[in-house]
Amino acid sequence: MTSPAGPPPTGGGSEQQRLKLLAVTACPTGIAHTYMAAEKLAQAAASRGIDMKVETQGSIGAENVLDDNDVSNADGVIIAADKDVDLSRFVGKRVLTVGVAEGIHHPEQLIERVRSAPVHTAGAAPAASASGGGKERSVAYKALMNGVSYMIPFVVVGGLLIAISLSLGGHTDPSGGLVIPKDSFWMDINNIGVIGFTLMVPILSGYIAYAIGDRPALVPGMIGGWIANTGDLYDSKAGAGFIGAIVTGFLAGYLVLWIKKVKVPKFVQPIMPIIVIPIVATTALGLFFIYVIGKPISWVFEHLTDWLSGMTGTSAILLGAILGLMIAFDMGGPVNKTAFLFGTGLIATGNQTVMGMCAAAIPVMPLGQGLATLIRRRLYTEQERETGLAALFMGCFGISEGAIPFAAARPAQVIPANMLGGAVAGAIAGVAGVEDAVPHGGPIVAVLGAVSGVPMFFVAVLIGTAVTGLTTVTLVDVSERRRKGAAPVAGLGVAGPLEPALVGVGAGAAAGGAAGAVVAQRIVASSSAPAAETAPTGTPSAGAGADADTNTGVLCGYLTKRTVKVALDARDKEAAIREMAELLARTGKVADLDELVATALRREEQGTTGLGEEIAIPHAKTDAVTAPVVGFARSAEGVEWGSLDGTKARLVFMISVPEAAAGDEHLRILALLSRRLMDPGFRERLIAAPDEGAVLEVLSEVR
Repeated sequence: MTSPAGPPPTGGGSEQQRLKLLAVTACPTGIAHTYMAAEKLAQAAASRGIDMKVETQGSIGAENVLDDNDVSNADGVIIAADKDVDLSRFVGKRVLTVGVAEGIHHPEQLIERVRSAPVHTAGAAPAASASGGGKERSVAYKALMNGVSYMIPFVVVGGLLIAISLSLGGHTDPSGGLVIPKDSFWMDINNIGVIGFTLMVPILSGYIAYAIGDRPALVPGMIGGWIANTGDLYDSKAGAGFIGAIVTGFLAGYLVLWIKKVKVPKFVQPIMPIIVIPIVATTALGLFFIYVIGKPISWVFEHLTDWLSGMTGTSAILLGAILGLMIAFDMGGPVNKTAFLFGTGLIATGNQTVMGMCAAAIPVMPLGQGLATLIRRRLYTEQERETGLAALFMGCFGISEGAIPFAAARPAQVIPANMLGGAVAGAIAGVAGVEDAVPHGGPIVAVLGAVSGVPMFFVAVLIGTAVTGLTTVTLVDVSERRRKGAAPVAGLGVAGPLEPALVGVGAGAAAGGAAGAVVAQRIVASSSAPAAETAPTGTPSAGAGADADTNTGVLCGYLTKRTVKVALDARDKEAAIREMAELLARTGKVADLDELVATALRREEQGTTGLGEEIAIPHAKTDAVTAPVVGFARSAEGVEWGSLDGTKARLVFMISVPEAAAGDEHLRILALLSRRLMDPGFRERLIAAPDEGAVLEVLSEVR
């Protein structure tokens, strides 16, 4: 149990009167800014004679974790984070919640403000900072991304298991359909995958609600999502799918927030979050969806079917395009199911061309989204790129749900791209007269012999996939450029366009994160965060043996005398990056200098890597280098790097790793380096070091 907050101590000389504060720092990437904020807060507290313990929730896990004893003795808690931190352990304590940028730039002010911060109560939503700097995206956006992050594993596991069972245990049946023998091993695998898909939608809904209304909203969110996905409950042949889950998630979250505001007697308060709120919210939401929202969905389903039935005699191109649009719109929802069941029903009448149109459109969404993650990797987080590979696999087996995580995360960009590609694929299949004899789609049905006109079927799928992939990256890129034109969104610890900050992370959500804001710039966008081969600290990476000065290397041997320059000649950012790339090329590990420069500059377009405090850390993840390498240079006059604090970069580190690099050693280096760079004395020694050897000696303190 935590003790209630009393009046702030006066900060007198005795140990009992000394102020004791706690802090938690976290940024979406969990790399540099997490540790920079921690170091700044610790320094500010120490300078004022205040005891402070800081927990960092970085990409390598939580460190210096606050225990119950720390919390019980604390006078206040500062949360400097741009992703959700679980505040339930701080009930009864003064809690100040701000963005991570505030922790870096205004630690002294935060220490003063926490003394009068509101006391955190059970079930209360975290209070947002009243000041600028560290502002986050809307709660709605973060809630959506939270649901997506929890949903992704269910999509991947369910989809891949179904695909594997179909490929290894399925066959076409004369009576129609792809069949897996009952009571077979592969049917069991298929059933496990179906469970994953069944849970996918309620998980999405539940964790959207959880991000908004905390734990009391989890049950109504999940049950609401299940109802949304179960059309039988409201007389519909298909559930509302992931779109319905998004609706129920937000309804549940905000309904719980509203119920929390209702004044109840004190004796009822303890059971409100575990009994009253879940029961009331679940019942109200469930009945509302069944009787109010569900009926229109059922009506839409029935009338779409009637409308399509009247189009069977129209142009095959037009019908194919319309079916492709419908198939791609909601990937399992009522519109998708209307088109699919329409094609399925016509198979029995001998008309297999309509199902052929649907079959060509079905794989386009996951294949197109997977293709997009390959052709423009920098637009996607590492998690999204991994999901993209899974989507490619699912698309081959006609599992359109593989594209749902992308559609849920960026509906305005992904859904139109999906629909365009689906329409193109359906139209091509229609004009070519492709036929499908089974109620399934994707390349798997052609491989198993259920499709006639196989060459044109694959032409339709490939062109539709290309259209979806190219349209997606174009729309996403335009959207991010437009947003960056409005405000510097790649904020310090605040997600830029590529990495939405996922709330709920403090309670175990998948890594990731978004929250665009007008704040200082972050060090690493996930799409370009360098990854290095794991190597023990102080030992050279693979390939470093060729360096004559390897033994003098620091930062895991990635930085040596060859990659240190005490006087940078460049006067602008682009020239500085090229000069740094040439510095890295001295090691012989740079295979393509121009590509290395181009990759680093593309990273800068996403948001400056100028951290403030006269520091910049440009970086590139590219196969233009054959092994991880780090360089350092100083600029006497400083280079304008776009840092929010207005300082020019005098200390420039450049990090580059190949695409295939693995491990998290580089993350530890970045964390340690970021923390040490917050020490003014350390920076002064770097600036004052007379030569390369002296620079290496200073940097050897990073351990």
